[in-house]
Amino acid sequence: MKDNRRNFLKAIGLGTSAFFINPVAAYQGNVEKKKLVDVIDNEDTYITRKMETDVVVAGGGMSGVCAAIAAARNGAKVVLIQNRSRLGGNASSEVRMHISGATVLRQVWRETGILEELMLEEAVVNQQKSYEILDYVLYDKVMSEPNITLLFDASVYDATARGRTITHVKAYCSQTEELYEVQGKYFVDCTGDGTLAALVGAEFMIGREARSKWNESLGHEKPDDITMGNSLLFMAEEYDKPMPFKAPSWARKYTLKDFQHRKITSWEYGYWWLELGGMEDIIKDGQKIRHDLMAVLFGVWDYIKNSGNHPESENWALSWFGAIPGKRESRRITGDYIMTQKDIQSPEKLYDGVAYGGWALDDHLPLGMDDTAAKPFRAVPLKGPYPIPMRSLYSKSFDNLLMAGRNMSGSHIALSSTRVMATCAAMGQAVGTAANYCINKNITPAALCAEGDNIKEFRQILLRQDQPILHVVNTDDKDLARKASVKASSETEKGKAIRVIDGINRDIQDGQVHQWQAEMGDVSPWVELRWKDAVSLNQIEFTFDTGLHRFLRISGEAVVLKGQVRGPQPETISDFLIDVLHKGKSVYKNLIKGNYLRKFVHQLPEKITADAVRITVQKTNGDKLARIFEIRCYA
Repeated sequence: MKDNRRNFLKAIGLGTSAFFINPVAAYQGNVEKKKLVDVIDNEDTYITRKMETDVVVAGGGMSGVCAAIAAARNGAKVVLIQNRSRLGGNASSEVRMHISGATVLRQVWRETGILEELMLEEAVVNQQKSYEILDYVLYDKVMSEPNITLLFDASVYDATARGRTITHVKAYCSQTEELYEVQGKYFVDCTGDGTLAALVGAEFMIGREARSKWNESLGHEKPDDITMGNSLLFMAEEYDKPMPFKAPSWARKYTLKDFQHRKITSWEYGYWWLELGGMEDIIKDGQKIRHDLMAVLFGVWDYIKNSGNHPESENWALSWFGAIPGKRESRRITGDYIMTQKDIQSPEKLYDGVAYGGWALDDHLPLGMDDTAAKPFRAVPLKGPYPIPMRSLYSKSFDNLLMAGRNMSGSHIALSSTRVMATCAAMGQAVGTAANYCINKNITPAALCAEGDNIKEFRQILLRQDQPILHVVNTDDKDLARKASVKASSETEKGKAIRVIDGINRDIQDGQVHQWQAEMGDVSPWVELRWKDAVSLNQIEFTFDTGLHRFLRISGEAVVLKGQVRGPQPETISDFLIDVLHKGKSVYKNLIKGNYLRKFVHQLPEKITADAVRITVQKTNGDKLARIFEIRCYA
């Protein structure tokens, strides 16, 4: 297989190395091009750029973006390889699926961490609700990280391993006629399809398991290689005049009977049930599936416009249609732990839980629109969130291969919940952080997950960085705030000041409020940390309230946007004064204005000796209460 692939690539000009350059210089665009030969023939069309890095992330969907940012912020050099010219995968303007996750529980479990930062940013800068602006937000966040080198329009086509260690991957960009050979210490497969894992021969699963294999009541009688299908979306707008539509000859024809299980209630945003491909090879038959979905999409629009059953669509016209199907399922890379139905429906506390999910067990009919007489899905709602173990986020076959997204280690039934993008993004932050941790400690992911000090320390790092994680409280000995006494100008009956150091940075539905709350009034409320003996400070960290009970995600569908706040979230503190005190005198002050983030890290200009820190809240983004979940202080 690999020899055939290499021969093919060589035949089209991808088989030779023309010259090597410094990757940092390439990134900055200041490389002096060298003359190769007097006459460049076809075999020298593609040039090769060699790179060395700490972490290679393959795939720039939501899991890959969060993995790359997490690894970079923790200190690793990262190369992020994305086969499109947009980041976000199924969330991008090319596909336009909204980012779903544990918010569907309608409780307090919206995923935090890097994803929350991205979504808060998007809600503020994208009040026009443009999918292209979400693309911009993701691009801006990645390009603003100095430790990330982003390779757009680059497809991974080969990988090399020695024993249990992957050494490098190869990718190519047809637009710029470049080959990339990227060496790394750790590799993260966020391709969705598990492409990198497959290239190096890692063990993976595909299809549906028999219910007897893991005692899954929702499983199938016999195993097969059937998957969920792909979907193609569209968007439409209303105009002030009739907008006729003539279907192409290749569009499918539908009647009222075809929609007995698929409700057409609005048409500003297309339907997830425009789905096909589960009975085919979801990867290798992708071109055929795409064209078949085009026929379905335009056939459904033809029905809406011309059947006579929806006369109110007369003034509506298509404004966009997808050309890249959203994919739900393909390969799942085998880890040391395979999540199953029990882990989703009857979760237990896991010592290595590093993310969580909450989406229903949502399995789709493989035939999709090829069988409109059947219901398109079976969804079993959950009562609460479940933990995702680190053992399901690294390959059992290789010591330096991590994965995040729908290609994580789980059964087909477990995948029906873990596959949604907010959950995948949380996995991404976990594995990006893990890659850097393993590099620094010179250990494997399996050693990280051995019960002991490493996994405890690692989960504390995740918690500090606002990772959505269950059953972990702040026990960080380096956090000086934990040794301070707390007082405030005022507090509500439930929102006591001491809650800012209770170790819990969000409401967790335990009957208590885990934030300081104070009424906003004519006098600005304040909360103060004080130490008996002076300490040395250079960083103060805050976790604010951003209304985690609400949906926060861009969508073309009006019902999804209903109840959202497109802008700063009202509960969040906007303007606050940081006052560092020593012996009763202010030694440092800084007024922060216009905040809308949940996790806010303030770096002091230098180490400062202090015995107190006072935070005075001058303005919220609309709420009548000042709210702070957590304050941390570090030397």
